Amino acid sequence: MVTVAELPAGFADKVLSAQSTFRSVMDAMARPGTVQHIRAVAGTPAPLMRGTAAIALTLFDHDTPIWLDRTMSAAPKVGKWLKFHTGAPLIAESSASSFALIGNAKDVPPPDRFAIGSSEYPDRSTTLIVQIESLTSGPAYELTGPGIHGAALLQATTSGNLFEQLAINATLFPRGIDVVLVHDETIVAIPRTTRLAAHGG
Repeated sequence: MVTVAELPAGFADKVLSAQSTFRSVMDAMARPGTVQHIRAVAGTPAPLMRGTAAIALTLFDHDTPIWLDRTMSAAPKVGKWLKFHTGAPLIAESSASSFALIGNAKDVPPPDRFAIGSSEYPDRSTTLIVQIESLTSGPAYELTGPGIHGAALLQATTSGNLFEQLAINATLFPRGIDVVLVHDETIVAIPRTTRLAAHGG
């Protein structure tokens, strides 16, 4: 049994750290494909990466239901840490979640397994926070859409068919999921308005 005393701490400075993390996430959303850094320091229960933990402490609250993939669900400290520090309810139904934490990209369900919004309210969708192996090396992908001048090139290493899944977003517009990729303390956002294709493909 995990006690509160055994859980890693949250932000050392809650206000400044949350403000800094929020700016990083907003910059990432405004400029899809660009690598942003999260400077805030937070205690993290494995397998949460530091960037993921900072985003959770900043964006999650009692009104944001959270869905965890198998990797996150298999670590009891993760759920207890999230509940203790954010108050966010953990739910079993992915389609009802405001956020989904993905510890292993191979386990990402298809976009239509999440809330994808409606034509009237496209923003009522799930935001996926997906931990991957690298945001600076690996296969290259070309991103186009709002917030991108011409095209942005993203290199990323991940398991499974994550990027093929994200390409499905184009068929759902204006509905769809928003995605934040995380590696350690770096993040890249791929909003539902962004179109993604293999570079040179």
